[in-house]
Formats: sequence, structure tokens, C-alpha cells
Amino acid sequence: MPSSRRAFLGAAVTLVAAGCSGTPDVLGLRRSVRVAVSWSGTELRAFHSVLEGLGELDYPVEVIPLGDDISTAFGPRSARRPDIVMLPQPGLVPEHVHDLESIPDDLAARGRARLWDELLVVDGTTYGVPFKTAHKSAVWYRPSMLQKVGLEPPRLWSDWLELNRSLSLAGIRPLSLAAGDGWVLTDFLENVLLGASPSTYRALATTAKPKPSEQPQVAAALRLLGTMWSAPGTLAGGVERSLVQQFPDAIVEVFGHRRAAMVLASDFAEPVVRSFAADPADIGMFTFPPISPGAAAPVVVGGDVMVLPRPSTDDAKDLVRRLAVHAAVDPWIASGGFLADGRTAGYSPELTRLAEQLVAPGTSLQFDLSDRLKRLGDINGLWRVLTDFLVRIGNRGSDVVPGAVESALAELGAVEKVDS
Repeated sequence: MPSSRRAFLGAAVTLVAAGCSGTPDVLGLRRSVRVAVSWSGTELRAFHSVLEGLGELDYPVEVIPLGDDISTAFGPRSARRPDIVMLPQPGLVPEHVHDLESIPDDLAARGRARLWDELLVVDGTTYGVPFKTAHKSAVWYRPSMLQKVGLEPPRLWSDWLELNRSLSLAGIRPLSLAAGDGWVLTDFLENVLLGASPSTYRALATTAKPKPSEQPQVAAALRLLGTMWSAPGTLAGGVERSLVQQFPDAIVEVFGHRRAAMVLASDFAEPVVRSFAADPADIGMFTFPPISPGAAAPVVVGGDVMVLPRPSTDDAKDLVRRLAVHAAVDPWIASGGFLADGRTAGYSPELTRLAEQLVAPGTSLQFDLSDRLKRLGDINGLWRVLTDFLVRIGNRGSDVVPGAVESALAELGAVEKVDS
């Protein structure tokens, strides 16, 4: 998951030392354990609360907020290189396996859990431990807006389209879209593709050289998505505002300015939702509905994993062990916007529902596809293709969708050639 997904909770924070400096060695020179993170603002403060909750340590801890530059944590070795990286793109682990230390044997099973093992286990060795899970199929909304049109949260994709039409006819803009953050657009497409064709999604996620432009199911998913985005009156502020709107702005548009009814927003948006909602009782959440009757609802998952750059130290391994204890993240869970892998208790009602869905049997559960597509899924790949797609169709009606789909597939094909 690109680190810009984390930056929405506040301005960037400069290098800080954790408030758990611990006991120095006899010479007073014990080296800090340096932890690189992509978080800022509220999330960074929440992580510090987790560190403080660990109590007195035998070593200092230094937190390095790298934001969008988190990938530099795997750069050339230096005295300032981090000892632990909270990696928001677990799909990068196989690429950087030669830069990583294996996870201690007593923690290895955590990296072999459902879904994570495909990303964190290479040739039988575990190179990462899940720290934070993200549910990327959540839609936050204001129940009062749905009540005005006498409708409930959608149970099928077609219900969602009908809900949007009803809201538009009532003068209510259905959707706030943060197209300024391209990952929001990829989240939308991933949910539609996973819901419509799980086998295609899975094949693209596990193929060494994926070519989505050659998959008819990808074209079909684009057409479905185009049906929603092209409907006149659907996007709050139109395409123009959507294109410059960042993730926090889209949330504020719904719960602060109250100019839209709903927003696709992961669980980590919860603190922003609650801080801007004028009425705490007017907060609702549904998950992405099935595309067709009898199909499973799609659940797209992301997250942050702990990895150990080489060479590792005993202190770094000790800190990973402490952070891997289930109770360690309680302070962050208490502040909201945090899901722990496999844990279903201790959350708000909304996040409890998301946590239960993540462990429910029979769920169509897959990891973030854009992460697994590597460069093809990044800002110069799928992000840009979907941004251009939105420009071509937004609020223009369904007649423009077929041509826009063909253009998007052609753009994807061009990126695939460069990436091959």
C-alpha cells in the first residue's frame, strides 16, 4: 500500500525520538533501534503511544517518518539506516528479500497466516510480520441521506447504482471521490474486479508478468465502474473537484461540509470521520456489495508489515517481538482506525464488523492488487490510467464508457510493454 495512503491524517512530522529511551549500556553508547514508518499526524502519534505502552526498554528507540520515501529505507547501508521498517507495501518483500533478515522462528508463524504467506514467505523463509491490517472495501456514509430517499445500504452492485440515482434525483450528490490520490481509484477497480471475477484477480496477483490489458474480465470491470462514475450528478463537485481532492478532503466533503452522502474509505479513516461528523449518530458504514446475486462480497486487504533490513540486531528483533504481542497495539485501537490481523474484539461497532468480515469463512478475500502488480500498479501505471479514465467519463453519461474502456486498455498495454 503506497505510503501516501497514510499521510492524510496530518502534516509530515520530522525525525523524532520515541519516548521510551530505556537504559543505556555501561558506556552510555547503546545504539538506538531505528524504526522507519510511512505514518504522519494522528497515526504517527498513535504509534508513539504504542511504543510508550511497551514500558521501559533496554535500548533507545528512534522513529523515522519517511512518508512517500519509505522505499529509501532499503537504500545503501549507512549508520542511519533503519533497523525495522513498517512497510506499507508488503508486495515489495519478495523484491527486497536479499536486503532483509529472516524473521525469528518464534514469530515466523505470524507471517504465514492466511493471505500474508503469499507475500511474506519466500522459499520457505518468513521475512515479515503483520502489524496493521487495512480493510479496503469499506464505504462510510450518512444514514440521514439514505433515509431521505427511503433506501437502505446496497446489498448488490445494482442496488448501489439505484441508490445513487435516487440520491441524485433528490438533489443529493451520492459520492465523494478522492481522485487526487490515485490509490482510491485503484481500490474501486480492485473491488469491482474481485467481485466480478475472483479468478482473474487471483491470476493477475500471482502471475510474474501480469497483463491486465489482455484480460476481458478487466475490460468488463472497467465498464461496470464506468457505469457508476459516468452517471451525471454522481460525483460531488464533479470531475474537476474529484481530480484535486485528497483522501481527507473526500471524507470532510461527506461528514464536514455535508455535500455528499458517501465515500469509499478504509478503516484507517475512522478518526477523521469521527472528528468531522457534525452528528455522531449520523455515521454509517457498509462494505462493498456483491456484483451479482449469489456472488461473494469482495474484500480487498492491505496493511503494514514489520521487516528487518540486514544486518539485524538483537535489540531490533526484541522490539519486533514486543510489537507483535497482541496487547501491544491496544493504545492505537483505543484511538480508532486500527485493525490487527486476526483480532475481532476491542473495536468500535463499525470496525468490529470489518474485523469479523476479514476472518469470516467463505469470504472473497484478496490482497491489494495494485501492490502486487509492482510498477504496473503505481502512480505511473494503473493510477494514471484510471485518472485518465475518470476524466473521459466522469458525469458524461454511459455512452462514453465503451470508448473510454478501449482507451484505458490501450494505455495499460503501453505501460505493460515498458514494464516487461
